[in-house]
Amino acid sequence: MSTSVPTSPTRLSTTQTPVIRQRLGNGVLALVLLTAPAWLHYVGGYNDIASRVLIYGLAAMGLNLLLGHTGGLSFGHAAYFGLGSYGVGLMLKYVTHNVLLALLGGTLLGGVVAAVLAPIAVRRRGIYFAMITIAIGQMFYFIAIRWQAVTGGYDGLTGFSRHTLHLPGFSWPMNSLGFYYLVVGCFALGALLLWMVLNSPLGHTFVAIRENQKRLTFLGLPVQRYAAISFALSGLIVALAGGLNALLDNFTSPNTLNYTFSGDLVVIAVLGGMRNFWGPLVGAAIFVLVRDYASSVTDNWMSVIGLIFVLSVLFFPLGIMGFLQRKGKTA
Repeated sequence: MSTSVPTSPTRLSTTQTPVIRQRLGNGVLALVLLTAPAWLHYVGGYNDIASRVLIYGLAAMGLNLLLGHTGGLSFGHAAYFGLGSYGVGLMLKYVTHNVLLALLGGTLLGGVVAAVLAPIAVRRRGIYFAMITIAIGQMFYFIAIRWQAVTGGYDGLTGFSRHTLHLPGFSWPMNSLGFYYLVVGCFALGALLLWMVLNSPLGHTFVAIRENQKRLTFLGLPVQRYAAISFALSGLIVALAGGLNALLDNFTSPNTLNYTFSGDLVVIAVLGGMRNFWGPLVGAAIFVLVRDYASSVTDNWMSVIGLIFVLSVLFFPLGIMGFLQRKGKTA
């Protein structure tokens, strides 16, 4: 006759606490994002800067799938951000006025290019991987500059704007408020996709590649194939963010393809915390808000960003969210 061992209430509470805390945090974040237009002006903010935070946060979260969870440092993901941006602009200018169709087209453009180039990029690791991604990104940067008849060259792509979205039964205005909630919806879809991937066996394989690639190779797993999948998914999410950025500015330029912007995304991910799911969003909020304020005070706003980044690396090597997460565990 078997006897059941009673489960310790303390053990149950210990195992359930992180889950409850995570759900509570997600609920608070959702409430903050949904109500932001109602309280932003009280703290000196506005809808467009909130949209910018979410767009940069989504791009950094996409990059972080490769950087923080798979262990691949890419300085070329601005290419997919820029392709998504140019794709949306060209669609709106020459093909359709439907914002959703244009956004889908730009996202697929960046995602497909990332999927095609992924097997080439992941053939190397470490610094060689980073160099390959820079070379690929700069290739698209110079194409955008030279192909002036299509991209506008140095002057960027103009002549398009976001239009009211007509859906069955109602219309969705694309003013700053309506566009903000479009960004919130796209951010939620992108974050949900990333969460589902990272909490699946595929996501666990990505983390295993980061931790010990050689061991997985000895076990017979096609490491390059999984790394390529991570690269492609990362590029897809970054392209979605790039398309939203084009809609926010009603403009796109070759700067969105440059390796310097890739560096900004890496800084955002590291600043917020690469090993934390919401870390890049926190990093994006710090980056965008500091840039917005510092650029109104001095032309050397990048020095302020650089100082914050150096201090973060010195005192918060796991990023802001990594530091807070560790404090929560020790409390």
